[in-house]
Amino acid sequence: MRTLRAVAAVLLSAVVLAGCGSGGGGSDKPPGSPPTGSAGSATPPATAPAQSSSGPASPGATGPAPGKPSGAPSASSVPVSPGPSSALERLVTVTRTGGYAGKSSTLLVKGDGSWTRLDRQMRPAGTGKLPADREAKLRTALAQADLARLPRFPTGGPAVFDGFVYTFVQGGYEVTVAQESLTPALRGVLAELPAFEEG
Repeated sequence: MRTLRAVAAVLLSAVVLAGCGSGGGGSDKPPGSPPTGSAGSATPPATAPAQSSSGPASPGATGPAPGKPSGAPSASSVPVSPGPSSALERLVTVTRTGGYAGKSSTLLVKGDGSWTRLDRQMRPAGTGKLPADREAKLRTALAQADLARLPRFPTGGPAVFDGFVYTFVQGGYEVTVAQESLTPALRGVLAELPAFEEG
């Protein structure tokens, strides 16, 4: 009987010691320690947010100058039209057609007195330059003719068979007149022009 009690006491002591050893699954870590994951390692801290792409540009970044709109054109990109040149302006153009052979010839006189003769196909057939005094007389004759006040097709005078027909163009005005209907002022213009034909 005593032997059974001794065995029972030993077994009871073993059960009590085993229960105290497990401690209910408690952890030996001190209070305040970070929780562990499933693998037992601490959770890594969150990384700092990346700098926003919309942040201020670096001092070296290029951009429009302060106070100047980015869309304003530069001075070099603004087209500038050249001013008129009095030397190159067309002073007068006179075309003569008709005659016995039905020829056609055109004289172009520029503001500096230089002239070009064109044939029926409007190809250059001669060039030259009026003397200064003759150029001045031509200008005077043109002012007296006053194409702006003449009719587009002046008429009058006896008919001239196989005569010439002249077309005067000056300052945006055009007058076409037959040989017999030439006014004295228009005849004065023809007198100061170079020859319509070479020779």
